[in-house]
Amino acid sequence: MLSSDTFSYTVQARCSPAEAAALLSDLTRQGELHPLIVRVRRVPPRPGAQASYTINDRLAAGPLRFRTTYHADVLISEADEIVMVARQWPATTVRNHTRLRAEPDGLVRIDVEITLTAPTPLFRYAFRQAQAAHLALATRLGAALDRTGNPPPT
Repeated sequence: MLSSDTFSYTVQARCSPAEAAALLSDLTRQGELHPLIVRVRRVPPRPGAQASYTINDRLAAGPLRFRTTYHADVLISEADEIVMVARQWPATTVRNHTRLRAEPDGLVRIDVEITLTAPTPLFRYAFRQAQAAHLALATRLGAALDRTGNPPPT
């Protein structure tokens, strides 16, 4: 039996949608932002994917610390939309649908919707971990993109 739920967040940054999309769709750069990621390797794209990756996370369950490995595919990577799907054993899927929109004053609005599906016995733990990690990523994303869009003077 599988369980599924969705959470979302919005970030604003001073950059272009293309700059935001470039950072968000290149998972090799997610180690800068995602608190669980310890390693990202780009691999040949799977059928239907624009890019594919193998990712290692470091997780904790009480006093236990362990690493997991999962596979992620970038299915759509446009200046206004990114869709990624990550799959991990057993039967766990994370779908990330990101929409980017230019706003006045040089801002970009980034709306992210994350849907996690996992076996019911693992679901609560997996959902809490995914939500905490992505919300931490959201707090780092604005600053990372502001640096990208406005490099410091030399």
